[in-house]
Amino acid sequence: MPEREITSDVALCLPNGRLNPEAVGWTRQPLHRANLRGWGRTKRWEYWGVVSATHAIGIQVSSLDYAAVHGLYVLDRVTGEEWRTDAISPLGRGVALPDRAGTGRVAAVAQDLTVDIVQPQNGERGATTIRASAARLSLALRVEQPEGHESMGVVVRWSDRRFQYTVKDLARPVSGMLAIDGTTYEIEKAHAVLDHGRGVWPYRMTWNWGAGSGTGGNAVQLGGRWTDGTGSTENAIQVDGTLHKIGATLSWSYDRDDWSAPWRVTGDGVDATFRPEHVRVAKTELLVLGNATHQAFGTWSGTARGDDGTTLDLDGLVGWAEEARNRW
Repeated sequence: MPEREITSDVALCLPNGRLNPEAVGWTRQPLHRANLRGWGRTKRWEYWGVVSATHAIGIQVSSLDYAAVHGLYVLDRVTGEEWRTDAISPLGRGVALPDRAGTGRVAAVAQDLTVDIVQPQNGERGATTIRASAARLSLALRVEQPEGHESMGVVVRWSDRRFQYTVKDLARPVSGMLAIDGTTYEIEKAHAVLDHGRGVWPYRMTWNWGAGSGTGGNAVQLGGRWTDGTGSTENAIQVDGTLHKIGATLSWSYDRDDWSAPWRVTGDGVDATFRPEHVRVAKTELLVLGNATHQAFGTWSGTARGDDGTTLDLDGLVGWAEEARNRW
């Protein structure tokens, strides 16, 4: 599908809160200002996923209209042991989320969980620091932004009143420390992925998301289901930090009775296999809000080709594949 590349700053919404038609398209750098207004299916979130040789980490800060839902998750990739802290605040209290990806401060304080993410100011490039703490967990990470590094941003339109802006920023080098029950682990030679989301959603939605990062700025970003029929996709590869868009709608195949079996993602120019090593199951039920996520951590193989003909060998890229079912 031909998609329009946006190359200058643009507001996501019109003054009346509806989608700005000029915002529909994709970017290599965060150029959208998410000037969302009021309530009515309005969702804002930041998710950082980090994978090292020894651990996988997930940090979530979100405001989902009715509640702020945050989380800190750690997986020991060697033993398979998990640690998880979830925190909820009514009506989105105690959360700060900027209206532009990669800029400003993200913060949340709820119950025994504290998250503080400091990003460069005013659209400048530079490192991001992430600090988070809970009863049994704490971490301090520095996420680098290499020179010339690009990210995949896209606005997906269901209607003028329902739309989503997402930035997927992959293969960011990260280092720092992680403490579990007082034992400290060094995080090194690791990669971070940012999922920045701002939009106004339908009440029910299911999505697939796959991300894999490697050395030298190579990465694969694959999505599915939630973008079907919109004329937009969130599919791309990074080669040496440069983004190459994939406009094809992709087919996801996996066994919902055996989440540890290989996952397949195929389509025009994409032939990818994901082999899980561990599956995280997360479920939330809060009356009007509900979520069921199966996130498998593991390794990618196969190939993916961008719309410009650039092809990336996916063998050895590390990350995850997931299915998320939301009622929100």
